[in-house]
Amino acid sequence: MSDKPLMMSFYDRPNVEKYVIPIGPGVPLGLEAVTNSRLGIGGVYGSWGQSYDNANLPALVAERMGQSLAAEDVLNLSELGFDFRQHVPTLSPVDHLQLELEIGSRLLKRALQACGWNASDVDGVLIGISGPVSPDYVSRISQMAGIPESALKVSVHKACDGSMGALHLALNPELSRPGQLNIAERLRGKKVLVGGIEGLSRFVSGSRDKNALQLFGNGMGVIGVVPGETMKLLVGRSFENYDEEGLLAVRMSYSHSRLTVESGSMIDIVQDGENTVRIAGLMHEPKNGESIEMAGLMGMVKLFVRSGVQVVEDVYREYQALMDKLGQSGKSITLGIVHQANYKINVLKAKHLSKLDIEFPMPWLLNDFGNVSAASNMIAFLRKLPEINLGDHILFDGFGAGTYYDVMAVSMGE
Repeated sequence: MSDKPLMMSFYDRPNVEKYVIPIGPGVPLGLEAVTNSRLGIGGVYGSWGQSYDNANLPALVAERMGQSLAAEDVLNLSELGFDFRQHVPTLSPVDHLQLELEIGSRLLKRALQACGWNASDVDGVLIGISGPVSPDYVSRISQMAGIPESALKVSVHKACDGSMGALHLALNPELSRPGQLNIAERLRGKKVLVGGIEGLSRFVSGSRDKNALQLFGNGMGVIGVVPGETMKLLVGRSFENYDEEGLLAVRMSYSHSRLTVESGSMIDIVQDGENTVRIAGLMHEPKNGESIEMAGLMGMVKLFVRSGVQVVEDVYREYQALMDKLGQSGKSITLGIVHQANYKINVLKAKHLSKLDIEFPMPWLLNDFGNVSAASNMIAFLRKLPEINLGDHILFDGFGAGTYYDVMAVSMGE
């Protein structure tokens, strides 16, 4: 684990474009665009809401819980890799909807600019969202950004794995179920926006979980890729394993059949019309009806490390076998883009992988966001994008509540 980030609020970074959205008392918005002309890939990431450092966060948590945190309940967030995060004020449901529609549409418009694309060029928009503010959110922000009705709109609800699930769907035709739309085949060679948008300040405000209120914040990131051209899948695996114990229980703010017998999967795939698809993951929901309930930090380690290491090992071994088959045994993974759940989880994963003789850089990059769920992999990728070269092999590692895992090795623009 390397690349210790600078200690500053996201809004204080030199390349962040700052705005105020005129909703409620006025909501700060920051966007940072990134382009790598060598690869033909661009994108944008950002956050919205007031920035809280670790010293000021407990007062916000106390306001939301209706009582102060006990001293023993205040997390050492710096040790977990988080120094700042962004939160919105208390708003009405209508204002939350208007705010996140504005945020999402601005993100897509700025991503188009970073890619040098016209909105009319886009054939697909795939967005991971843990707790969507509306069921048609992706369609609405796409329309607001001027993207054609004919473009495929895919909402992926797999908690923190959402954006990696979206990217995997765009790249891997083997994920398609018989008789259903093959998203990767439809989008191959087309201009596609892929990312994650997480209004987690709104979502966790419906909880009294003291850990969740300290860990999560708002974040978003979208990249523009041409599947099979600017980014090619080498190997990948999508894995699911139901969280029977409810170690990370999350309320499903989207429709789900709650039936897993027929498909053998916890994931509902629903196509509403020719161009709209919803990928909905079954969650172990909080019994108290709140939005999220966590079984402590050790519970998160138990939930994600063992299975997460196994999935990465499986993909890495398959990658090695492919390189051997292609006569490229000396080729290696240039960079790992790992979900930034918290620093300690990622360090522990790296240690377990090292014992299996699997080593590649896994930088920690999101100290100014908190855990931003499905947005984290995209933000991390965009922060490293300028350093990536043609032909580099990148390993994406996504994992989230449910539990869901999407791990893939890709070749960049080769």
